[in-house]
Amino acid sequence: MNILVISTPVGALGSGQGGGVERTLTSLVAGLLERGHGVTVLAACGSALPERCGAARLWLETGVDQPSWQHQSRQSPVQIPAGSLLAALWQRALAEQGHFDVLLNLGYDWLPLWLTAHTATPLAHLVSMGSVGAAMDQVIAQVGRSHPGHLAFHTASQAADFELPQPPVLLGNGFDLSSYRFNPEPLAQLGWAGRIAPEKGLEDAAAAAAALGLPLVVMGLVEDAAYAQRVEASVPAGTLRWRGFLAADALQAELGRCRALLNTPKWNEAYGNVVVEALACGVPVASYARGGPAELVQEGLTGALAPADDVQALVAAGRRALGVDRQACRRWAETHGSLESFAARVEAWLVGLRCDQPSRRR
Repeated sequence: MNILVISTPVGALGSGQGGGVERTLTSLVAGLLERGHGVTVLAACGSALPERCGAARLWLETGVDQPSWQHQSRQSPVQIPAGSLLAALWQRALAEQGHFDVLLNLGYDWLPLWLTAHTATPLAHLVSMGSVGAAMDQVIAQVGRSHPGHLAFHTASQAADFELPQPPVLLGNGFDLSSYRFNPEPLAQLGWAGRIAPEKGLEDAAAAAAALGLPLVVMGLVEDAAYAQRVEASVPAGTLRWRGFLAADALQAELGRCRALLNTPKWNEAYGNVVVEALACGVPVASYARGGPAELVQEGLTGALAPADDVQALVAAGRRALGVDRQACRRWAETHGSLESFAARVEAWLVGLRCDQPSRRR
């Protein structure tokens, strides 16, 4: 197939602003290329693709970054700012659609979902978040009724957030595991990775690390500096070791040096990329049993789970996770989280959409 992948409009690829969508996109593009497909990526100006995606074409558009739905209230209206990057991406996608077998949207936005019924080329959506706004819930439900096969989700927990008329397409996620080195000899430290913003729950991880008597290495883009300062002030000096946003190579190296990863989402995470990335390095995970991570972390095998928002239970889960076999974590990642298996699942989904399109049957 010839596939046009439309990236998130909240920032350039490689900036970290797109969160987990950025790693999902690069893994998916690499996997589809290896399976023989032609891939073009449409993204914000300033974007870059890693070397493994070098065979993909990269089309860039300029515009004002889209406000993330994650930071809106549930009743917020649909927003498209003047000079919108979102509008520019989709104007280009619509103009070029005739050259592609399928359009694959990775952005969590109202406009591309609404366009599903209005494109000549099949438009597929890999939904990257759970329920965060009424307008998004409504349009996802509408597409679920009119074009159910055009929606796919990472986990059952994520899909359960939405009113869907039939069982959802579940794709999981995957990573280039050759880029994640197993580390059998970690340092006396814990890890936490994600955007530094309240919905990620860093304050709970900081409190748990302090209770466990281990420093917490914090990896991620600081979106809310005032929040980061409040978290640091809430625990003893030296508890937090800030590393900032790290590219994939640096991230995996830093993860591998941790005895365990603490994962503390305050909302329904669609998947939990960093959970699998940690496991690929042999790092067990102590996580809240919420959203996608609750499906990835298996008690005693890949880590330990705690009831959501219960810091004392997270401390206990952290102690249990410290005793998990690191080799078992790596084996789980190889079985369930590889780039190759993820790309194969996405390929099967997209091939089905193309074959179901009457005008494109061959």
